[in-house]
Amino acid sequence: MPDPLSQLLDDIRACRHCADDLPCGPRPVVQAAETARLCIVGQAPGRKVHETGIPWDDASGRRLRDWLGLTPAAFYDPAKVAIVPMGFCYPGKAVSGDNPPRSECAPLWHGRLMALLPDIGLTVLVGHYAQAWYLSRSRKATLAETVRAWRDYLPSGFLPLPHPSPRNQPWLARNPWFEAELVPHVRAAVRSLGL
Repeated sequence: MPDPLSQLLDDIRACRHCADDLPCGPRPVVQAAETARLCIVGQAPGRKVHETGIPWDDASGRRLRDWLGLTPAAFYDPAKVAIVPMGFCYPGKAVSGDNPPRSECAPLWHGRLMALLPDIGLTVLVGHYAQAWYLSRSRKATLAETVRAWRDYLPSGFLPLPHPSPRNQPWLARNPWFEAELVPHVRAAVRSLGL
């Protein structure tokens, strides 16, 4: 009989809850193990990730791994890193970028999944959707303000980041403090987990 986390991951990967609303069909993408120390909560898989089934398997993932100071081997080791998107399936294309993550995923799966990850020392909240869900009313008025207030959330085990998408280059250009000042702290926080 599978352990509760393995069973839940199987259930997530088999989920067809939104199948009729997903233009490319369901392909839930998730990575976790009970021993994971770092949890990355992002938006939803992009088209390339939908095709490969490998989370953050794109330019955004390369930039995120750089920010975190992680090698691909460490990043893709579920015993070290849990990857839990707000929406587990590719939501399809929007006019600009992709559609938002499906709203059904987080209430359906996140609470149960996080309860089975007892060793998480840090949860990185990538982008607006993850921050809205996990920080709720403690979130600031803008993403930039929320990320700039990262020290406020660290005692609760959360670290808000902007999305590393190449589409976010204008935000990074307007906020040079992020890569100059915050990224070294991000890498130190990840190193402190023993990764």
